[in-house]
Amino acid sequence: MKPLIGIPTRTQVDGDLTHYSALATYTRALDLAGGAPVLIPLNLNEDTLGAIFARLDGLLLQGGVDVHPREYGEEVAPYCGEIDPARDATELRLTRWALQQHLPILAICRGIQLLNVAAGGSLYQDIATQVPNALPHPHVQGNPYAFRAHAISIEPDSHLARALGTTHLEVNSLHHQAIKHLAPGFRITARAPDGIIEGIEANHAHHFALAVQFHPEWMIDDDPRMLGIFHAFVRAMHHRNEER
Repeated sequence: MKPLIGIPTRTQVDGDLTHYSALATYTRALDLAGGAPVLIPLNLNEDTLGAIFARLDGLLLQGGVDVHPREYGEEVAPYCGEIDPARDATELRLTRWALQQHLPILAICRGIQLLNVAAGGSLYQDIATQVPNALPHPHVQGNPYAFRAHAISIEPDSHLARALGTTHLEVNSLHHQAIKHLAPGFRITARAPDGIIEGIEANHAHHFALAVQFHPEWMIDDDPRMLGIFHAFVRAMHHRNEER
């Protein structure tokens, strides 16, 4: 049976209408890897959210706007971007439940940042402002989303290296924030040449929680290795279900 993977949505406002959505790139990648993605609306009461969570085999945290700095004990700086408090609340609750119950997690771009905050870490509110000599990390308008912006180095003994089959890779880059202080219980598995953290995973041997700062879902068509991240995620859910 295909594992059920929850994707918390993002807020989109169109006049008087509010939509909760996810990009099709995530659902397509999960489908190709053998997962069954389901979208989770925001602003649900805790009982309703808990009922959905109880049915999930895994949690995917998608990219998007900035995590509110109050969630890691800071004020909003002038260089912080757009925030979505309703999304923060839903994702933080789901992620903390997933961490407590060792539910497999795959987190991408904003997702790596949200996961780090949920577990007790902090973020740079803007890399260009706060990190001297950093590479350009935001998306450049006009470039395709799969554009390879820089290389990353990957720890060889990591889930990420095993999923990709390599320890060196050129990746896309569509973010202006990044992990500052790593959360307890996680280790760094990939970095950009300027030192920015590009991958983390849980230290716990029995918990698959893998997060990347780049967007593998945009690159699966021209680099099949990227789909390996999603296959590893689906395998982790099958393994957890078999053990239970």
